Amino acid sequence: MTAVSDLPGHQRKLDGLTKLAKLDFLLRYPALASDVLDDLALSDRRLGLSNDELNQPTQVTDPMVRYKFGPWDDRYYPVIGALVGRGLVRYARGRKGSVALVPTPAGRRLAGELSESSPWRRVADRSRAIADASQGLTGNALKDLIYDRLPELMDRPHRQVIK
Repeated sequence: MTAVSDLPGHQRKLDGLTKLAKLDFLLRYPALASDVLDDLALSDRRLGLSNDELNQPTQVTDPMVRYKFGPWDDRYYPVIGALVGRGLVRYARGRKGSVALVPTPAGRRLAGELSESSPWRRVADRSRAIADASQGLTGNALKDLIYDRLPELMDRPHRQVIK
């Protein structure tokens, strides 16, 4: 959330759960991100891709499921609720009536601290690379790109794990 909300033009928020889910997909499957995003090269050092990730791009630790509008994870609602409940994120009005997520000052501090720790540094770098490359794209635009450029992964029944 902070990687996107820190970019100019985002009004310090991540606009919509569709965008969150599609960016999360690209973060979880980083070797596929350059297939979807024109402005992201597979060689971008911020992705920090291992040989295993390059050779098996869908073999991820925490796979997503194919849902009606693309990749999804049923944990979004409880996780977002927990972040809001802890004062790390707040809800805001998004475009066209959608829900936007705004990192609070406490949330920004925690994200900054985590991004400097060795277990989370790679995730933070990848998040920034994906946020930069997806700047100006809506959640629906990202969904359409994922469907268009990864048809072999999206052409499956709903609720099937994306592997």
